[in-house]
Amino acid sequence: MRFLPVNIDALIVELASLEQTMALTNSLQSLLAQGNIEEIIPAARTILIHYNPITIDANTIANHIVKLDITSDVITSGEQITIPVRYNGEDLDQVAQYLGITVDEVITRHTSNEYQVAFCGFAPGFAYMVSKTAQLDVPRRQSPRVRIPAGSVALAGEFSSIYPQASPGGWQLIGITDVAVWDIYREQPALFKPGTRVNFVDASKTAVQYHLPAAKRPNSVIYPTSDIKILSAGLQTLLQDNGRMGQAALGISESGAMDKTALHSANRVLGNPINEAALEITQGGFSAQINSPMLVAVTGAACEITISTSTGEKYQASMYQPIQLEHGDTICLGHVKNGVRSYFAVRGGFEVSPILTSCSFDTLAQVGPAPLKVGDTLAIKHQQKLNPVSLTQTPALHYPSSNDVVELDIVLGPRTDWFTKQAISLLTSQLWQVTPASNRIGLRLLGDTPLAREKHQELPSEGTCIGAIQIPANGQPVLFLNDHPLTGGYPVIGAVCNYHLDLAGQIPVNAKIKFNPIGIFKEFEGSHVDHV
Repeated sequence: MRFLPVNIDALIVELASLEQTMALTNSLQSLLAQGNIEEIIPAARTILIHYNPITIDANTIANHIVKLDITSDVITSGEQITIPVRYNGEDLDQVAQYLGITVDEVITRHTSNEYQVAFCGFAPGFAYMVSKTAQLDVPRRQSPRVRIPAGSVALAGEFSSIYPQASPGGWQLIGITDVAVWDIYREQPALFKPGTRVNFVDASKTAVQYHLPAAKRPNSVIYPTSDIKILSAGLQTLLQDNGRMGQAALGISESGAMDKTALHSANRVLGNPINEAALEITQGGFSAQINSPMLVAVTGAACEITISTSTGEKYQASMYQPIQLEHGDTICLGHVKNGVRSYFAVRGGFEVSPILTSCSFDTLAQVGPAPLKVGDTLAIKHQQKLNPVSLTQTPALHYPSSNDVVELDIVLGPRTDWFTKQAISLLTSQLWQVTPASNRIGLRLLGDTPLAREKHQELPSEGTCIGAIQIPANGQPVLFLNDHPLTGGYPVIGAVCNYHLDLAGQIPVNAKIKFNPIGIFKEFEGSHVDHV
């Protein structure tokens, strides 16, 4: 085993096989129950462990794990599912060429061999399926696509899978299916789970269809009041709270507010619980009609706040202060001057139902209350015991502009040793520009000199964390943010320290990033502790 650093509260255990990974996953359930480990994310030959650094350290975890029995080589067999596929994928010809066979032979191998789900990750409902006999082992694309359609059937390494939602991805596309492998409204949202047996069939040669379990769509919610009406949603306005920790088993990442400190400040201004959902407004341009008296606050990225009253008066309001609004008022947030995301909260909070424990919208998973659009209305909770308002909240960050250089502390690992010494030096010495392809999933960065790998073999998919700096084959980093995939197949050279994640979520396009390592890359040792 190897124990590799991921962040100041996370490590990766590297194992020799998928079977060992599954066995160790089962053995770690006791530590999860004790509360020392907060979450585990199994992958092909690794397990990502998030732990509480106040109660346990990485070496203690490593020492405990090396003593566990991981000799089991059985993946529990589950339900059998047949998936019809139209084999028309963009990469089908390249896959055949790489394997030195015909396209028909690729399809034959994919349809004549049974697959089994080993684990789930990357995105909700995304199942990593293996077959010991299919012989369709192919590398990922040199550079991931920005968008892959939902239902795409794909190959990468030893795995096959189906993309549950439209999302970025680097797998080789060989076809598409109409089967919905993820539906939040089904009793069991994910069609696949570890152990599920999967048979693919060529839809052009068979009429086989998979009949999905019934999904119960929610009725439209009629609120007793429409306290706020959206007049302009700007570039993107989402409901966000602290996010949904502990949902990795469903393939769902944390999501939540990109600048949690600003979210908490907005709620403190108003006397709300700090995790109350607020509107996360990207780059300003938001306006709303106020239909009942309320107290609001705006924090985060700096913008001009203009109030227009029903009598035609206009005045400016301050950020990080309570703002009293009356029936008939209109509030407008101008375009941001610094930073990216502002937070609009109301005293009492918004009347919205959590989905899988959170009111956050995850842009990759497409889970949570839908993004707001013009004409939408929101109701406010009025029956709630609240704290006094606060007049002392201030910005915790120096919000950057597009001309700034932002320094982010990083932990090197887990795959720093996959890169040349020059690449590691370049990571921390040259500046990385934030490109327009960036979003809540991650910042796509551009540097003058790409980062070269020393190890060129395919990396089996493994867990990733918020802040992970993933390096695709083109050598240009992707800095994962809140809506990142749970697992990925490109090596991660380092990760932004937790205390700089709010800042990372506020870096605008064209700004530059300088990475500052807080230590050297070093594997963990576990030999000096005897207990957990």
